[in-house]
Amino acid sequence: MTSTGRPMSTNNCRREGMAKSWTFGPAWRAGQRCLIPARMFQEPYWGPYEAPFAKSIAWHFERADGMPWALAGLYSEWTDRETGEVVPNYTMLTQNCDAHPLMKLMHKPEKDMAGVMLPLDKQDKRSVVPIEPKHWDAWLHGSVEQAEALIGLPDLECIRHRAVDAARQIDLPIQL
Repeated sequence: MTSTGRPMSTNNCRREGMAKSWTFGPAWRAGQRCLIPARMFQEPYWGPYEAPFAKSIAWHFERADGMPWALAGLYSEWTDRETGEVVPNYTMLTQNCDAHPLMKLMHKPEKDMAGVMLPLDKQDKRSVVPIEPKHWDAWLHGSVEQAEALIGLPDLECIRHRAVDAARQIDLPIQL
């Protein structure tokens, strides 16, 4: 909800500021964590940093073991002031993925106010946060500190990835 009581788009929650956020902080501190099941997720690949494509390639990510993802989320509810309806909602946690060999390749390169592409170390590439099955209970019921310790990105070998459109499949420039 905005300060005027209107709903706002809150699909993604940046983990780096969530504890102090007026939007997400209360749910985080109250332990209102959830797992969002996903067979796969997609991100846009815009080509190499040095020469981005004019049009992105939709890139598909799934678990290498074939199991569904369980993405870290927060849940809460708000009350519509006009109708009194209680509306449940959730958000997906995202985190910076600049150090991940695969996920850092996704999304359009960012530019500064003058339209100049920011250097790689100034980009803020984001990724969803999967929670491994062995950590589900701790994510859902553990302390804030326990949950914070579970936030991370999967190892490269745990991810199977490809272009959504097989005709646009290319080898990504993954550097380990």
